[in-house]
Amino acid sequence: MTATPSPTSGWSDPDQVVWYLERIGKLEVSRSGEQMLAELLPAAPTRVLDLGCGDGRLTARVLAARPSVTTCLAVDRSEPMLAAARTRFAEQPIVDVRPWDLADPITSLGSFDVIVSGLAIHHLSDDRKRNLFAEIAAMLSPGGLFANLEVVKSATPAHHAAFLAAIGRTEDDPQDRLVTVETQLTWMREAGMVEVDCLWRWRGFALLVGERPR
Repeated sequence: MTATPSPTSGWSDPDQVVWYLERIGKLEVSRSGEQMLAELLPAAPTRVLDLGCGDGRLTARVLAARPSVTTCLAVDRSEPMLAAARTRFAEQPIVDVRPWDLADPITSLGSFDVIVSGLAIHHLSDDRKRNLFAEIAAMLSPGGLFANLEVVKSATPAHHAAFLAAIGRTEDDPQDRLVTVETQLTWMREAGMVEVDCLWRWRGFALLVGERPR
């Protein structure tokens, strides 16, 4: 039986998590965005951070694409998601799966060559998004990459409705705080990132990237 989402209990609800993971796993377009992210990774990063790692899907993609990685920290606030990630990486000691709420500052997590995020940052308030981008910029090693595969705000309600229909939904997640691509790219530049761009987009999904200056 397929689990159904629980709009009130959110990501602490195991049924909500099972429903989401089943749905995202069937979205071919999501895999297309992940593949583009993998293609943009630096040649030989060693330290990677995954913000809002979920079940570790994006972390696994990064590790498969870059065997040079020796340390990977994957954080999320959802215990059911963390449990799934720990199961996925049980035989990979280089992956440290740790609870962390992105509403809290992340600078104490360390320095990284690559920081990625998949479909997570849009749950934060706009002020927190901006502060998070600044923290990410400070935590990247020189030339390091930030890649955010994200849900973004469509230009019109009609476009947004078409996006929801295309991914099999009739309404937004109540926790979504969607922002346009252009606004987020501006915030990333204000945070000090360079080579900032949207390098892949499909309706309400977008891949936003930036680097720390060398």
